[in-house]
Amino acid sequence: MKVRWSLVAIGLWAGLVSLPRAADEKKPDDPPKKKAGKTYQVPYLLTDTQHVMVRAKINGKGPFNFIVDTGAPALFVATAVAKKIGIEGDKKNWTTLDRFELEGGVVQEKVKCRVETPFQIEGMNALGLPGVELHGIMGYTALARYKMEFDFTRDKMTWLELDFDPPQPKAVMVKGKEGDAMAGLEMLGGMMKFLGALAGIRPAPPPVPRGFVGIELAEAGGMVTVKGVLKDGPAAKAGLKAGDRIEQVKDNDVASFADVVRHLANVTVGQSVRFRIVRGDEKLEINVKAGEGL
Repeated sequence: MKVRWSLVAIGLWAGLVSLPRAADEKKPDDPPKKKAGKTYQVPYLLTDTQHVMVRAKINGKGPFNFIVDTGAPALFVATAVAKKIGIEGDKKNWTTLDRFELEGGVVQEKVKCRVETPFQIEGMNALGLPGVELHGIMGYTALARYKMEFDFTRDKMTWLELDFDPPQPKAVMVKGKEGDAMAGLEMLGGMMKFLGALAGIRPAPPPVPRGFVGIELAEAGGMVTVKGVLKDGPAAKAGLKAGDRIEQVKDNDVASFADVVRHLANVTVGQSVRFRIVRGDEKLEINVKAGEGL
């Protein structure tokens, strides 16, 4: 299934803010748009709750798991994560990150974010629903800078950088004071956490840096071939070449792109991965030492 949208609402957020107009909406007094910028291939995972999750470093520390949700108004960093890496918000829980770096090369500097654990994240983590520990939400102000292409047959999204600086959202009074409304919703997260503890459900373990191999794959006719290798990457250094046909990864037979992705999913930094390949008339075994990704 392939989806092409500039903004894709995953539907996690409760909608307590009014969002600014979208990047594509134009008013007569708007300045002319500049040409779009760089394109990135951003790795993602679907959590057990079917949310799109990306991995990011904050001020060089991490990795941390963020839900991609354009329905959320801004970038949210969980309170525990902020404390762990030494950042804190002002009286209204806002702060500015020096650097926010996504796996795949997307980098934002001087990013305004809110230090807060949204009740959705707290509740899902407490019950272990996502299958991984979640550390925050990438919302509108962080995502509207890109046109995103989701193709759920691949393990990467395409992000095209836009010449758009989204304005900050404005709070909406739902009932009574804004703080009262938020406090009521946040009680749900605490309740789910309490129920999870009673049920003996443990949170998912924190993430560890993922190893990367540095290859691009192609699939055709039940065969998987190396389409390209990252220059000076682990695969290139080990001797894998474009055109090599992959028969096995870690002693597991592969017949599809998905097979390779699955067998490499839990590879850690420094781990040796054995590839059995066919190159011309030769059958070779090549061991690749995984490098450090996010």
